[in-house]
Amino acid sequence: MATTEFVPVSDCTVGQCSFNHDHECTAHAITVTGSSGHAHCGTFISLGPDGGLPTVHAEVGACQRRECVHNEHLMCTADDVKVGAGTDEADCLTYQAA
Repeated sequence: MATTEFVPVSDCTVGQCSFNHDHECTAHAITVTGSSGHAHCGTFISLGPDGGLPTVHAEVGACQRRECVHNEHLMCTADDVKVGAGTDEADCLTYQAA
């Protein structure tokens, strides 16, 4: 995948996130954050009100996990990204340490 393309968030199982609507992320883009060996969805917001746009499905805007095999110039190169419970309640489950 070219780094000029954005990677879609294909599934989100974080039911308590304001951007999650029926396992689809409606944020325009997410940022993957975390610490070494751990990748967290930095866009996760645990609030009651619905957030996001009703017709937009999220893409990975930036990835701060430079040690991930899918990271090229802070952009994700995976085919798609899944977000769900891992170390935290909203982690990038596609993350793989190099």
